[in-house]
Amino acid sequence: MAVAPAAAGVGRGRRSAATVAAWGGWGGRPRPSNVLLQLRQGQLTGRGLTRAVQFTETFLTERDKQSKWSGIPQLLLKLYATSHLHSDFVECQNILKDISPLLSMEAMAFVTEERKFTQETTYPNTYVFDLFGGVDLLVEILMRPTISIRGQKLKISDEMSKDCLSILYNTCVCTEGVTKRLAEKNDFVIFLFTLMTSKKTFLQTATLIEDILGVKKEMIRLDEVPNLNSLVSNFDQQQLANFCRILAVTISEMDTGNDDKHTLLAKNAQQKKSLSLGPSAAEINQAALLSIPGFVERLCKLATRKVSESTGTASFIQELEEWYTWLDNALVLDALMRVANEESEHNQASIVFSPLAAPEENGLPHMSARTQLPQSMKIMHEIMYKLEVLYVLCVLLMGRQRNQVHRMIAEFKLIPGLNNLFDKLIWRKHSATALVLHGHSQNCDCSPDITLKIQFLRLLQSFSDHHENKYLLLNNQELNELSAISLKANIPEVEAVLNTDRSLVCDGKRGLLTRLLQVMKKEPAESSFRFWQARAVESFLRGTTSYADQMFLLKRGLLEHILYCIVDSECKSRDVLQSYFDLLGELMKFNIDAFRRFSKYINNDTKFQVFMKQINSSLVDSNMLVRCVTLSLDRFENQVDVKVAEVLSECRLLTYVSQVPVQMSFLFRLINIIHVQTLTQENVSCLNTSLVILMLARRKGQLPLYLQLLQRMEHSNKYPGFLLNNFHNLLRFWQQHYLHKDKDSTCLENVKLLHQLLILEGDSVHPAEPGSPVTLCPC
Repeated sequence: MAVAPAAAGVGRGRRSAATVAAWGGWGGRPRPSNVLLQLRQGQLTGRGLTRAVQFTETFLTERDKQSKWSGIPQLLLKLYATSHLHSDFVECQNILKDISPLLSMEAMAFVTEERKFTQETTYPNTYVFDLFGGVDLLVEILMRPTISIRGQKLKISDEMSKDCLSILYNTCVCTEGVTKRLAEKNDFVIFLFTLMTSKKTFLQTATLIEDILGVKKEMIRLDEVPNLNSLVSNFDQQQLANFCRILAVTISEMDTGNDDKHTLLAKNAQQKKSLSLGPSAAEINQAALLSIPGFVERLCKLATRKVSESTGTASFIQELEEWYTWLDNALVLDALMRVANEESEHNQASIVFSPLAAPEENGLPHMSARTQLPQSMKIMHEIMYKLEVLYVLCVLLMGRQRNQVHRMIAEFKLIPGLNNLFDKLIWRKHSATALVLHGHSQNCDCSPDITLKIQFLRLLQSFSDHHENKYLLLNNQELNELSAISLKANIPEVEAVLNTDRSLVCDGKRGLLTRLLQVMKKEPAESSFRFWQARAVESFLRGTTSYADQMFLLKRGLLEHILYCIVDSECKSRDVLQSYFDLLGELMKFNIDAFRRFSKYINNDTKFQVFMKQINSSLVDSNMLVRCVTLSLDRFENQVDVKVAEVLSECRLLTYVSQVPVQMSFLFRLINIIHVQTLTQENVSCLNTSLVILMLARRKGQLPLYLQLLQRMEHSNKYPGFLLNNFHNLLRFWQQHYLHKDKDSTCLENVKLLHQLLILEGDSVHPAEPGSPVTLCPC
């Protein structure tokens, strides 16, 4: 019987130290649990027992009879002996094929939540495989090609690499901590990218990389991947789509929680640290991808690629759901698609498989007559692809190279392509049995169909926000309509409309923005899409206020729809309400026609009370609308126009906000709900709105009155000095936070004047001179 190298030289009649320890001392009874305990301790400390090679085969065979380790330690012992540098790896590959099915069945059971391990199996196979050093041994085998002997690099077959990768992935799935340990091997993670050059190992490699990067503490740098440009350029479209799953991790900033919940103080500290460190790994990775010739163009083609127009039937969807319960990865769909295509070539009428059947060596289950592979799989396959591609494009649109990405996306006609897919794929109708991911509810945002819609809306939001390319969301007729609105109002046509390349806009009867408005108005009250739809439309309006843009949306009944949702349906979702208030603010800002429409809809005190109740329920959510009404009121009051005067007299909202006590109530609450330590990107708008109210009061020479009233409110609420001191601290922080940036400070110009807005000395307030001019941006 072969003896492991570690046991070589041990005297006859004597036991190795490892064997002695495993037996619990001389003459002790076998304690397999002690063996596993010491192996685990060895893994953690790097000392003592760490691998099967430290035991004799005789010892392992004897222990296996009691512990039922399925012969895995003995197989690892043989694998070590047959995988040395001068091996031809033939026997090594045979051993891997013996190990693979022992682990893949457990992985399948793990994924399907059918962990019906028998009582005798005390230690699952994947756990034993890892414990006896199997993971580290496979990493060494895979990386053998990086070793040169006499100037020649070692080679292993694609088939053997595929087996190693499948076993590693199955172990990661079932055994806690394995993925994190692999993630710590940075050289191994980078090496894995080189295995994606072969189509035979691509799927297994991509799956493993995705899992590893998901737990890696530090983001890898793509510029360290050997020959990245040629690697990506040689991917076919299917491989590129799957590669986007990996890119989603490498180009997004490391997740530190909800961005809005992190204070601006913490962000300032992080930004100062980032400035000293230079570009982040995510920014470097984005730049590396954009330097690859044709990369963005290929993504645009993937995102707009058409699929089968077959809508299927309810039974099809149920059938799809049946087998999809154990699939949670687009890469598995790829493998099934590959089998489907191969079977189709052999003219087989149907392709079937059973999730419970024994898996093949490539990780796919055997085919049987139990479950039929549905015809609609291609549609779902394409949906899963587009999810990843749209996410990558969205992240790139928000990065440092935004303008470059914007130009390329426009040039490669992403928006017209998405417009053509809108009805039949992106916003296709759902049946009562719409597919959901295993373990999730029908309304869960993780459903592929739902996630595609949300990712599509996020892309539109990023594309439209403060960029003149937003007009590509319209078609030629709609652009002509914008020009006609400007002509009728006797105002200059928007320059961005004139500069829009009409060959790049949407075609068909409706542009993408109009299609979005149509589905938005049909959305059920409880729909999770309402928030994202409102955000996408609002981004189209953001930036310099355009009367033509507003009227385009007003003519399509958007204002009435929003008011119905706020007042008549009495929306309860805070997120949806905030998005509606923000959209309403952009839609109505400085637009007298919008306020007239508002008055026609909110035409009695009951409706107005409900509307104000929604506003007052959370000023953090509604303050952008309060700011819009305050700024609009100031402009209207300075206009001499019969139409404006009529609206001022009849609009309940304008009349209400014009009252000083109402403004003071808003001001007191806006200042009181925020503090420097609690300022976030979400609630800093409360500070900006309070600044607007006070700056407009200063313009009218009423700042001393407002400050005195704030003092009285402090005393009446038994907070003497607290409110104004808090506001003074907020104002100082506002300067520090925004002065060094080009963001947001443009919306409240003349920052030095803000510093002079309040001069607090003890309990007395000394206002600045009321005659100084204040410049306010329309925002």
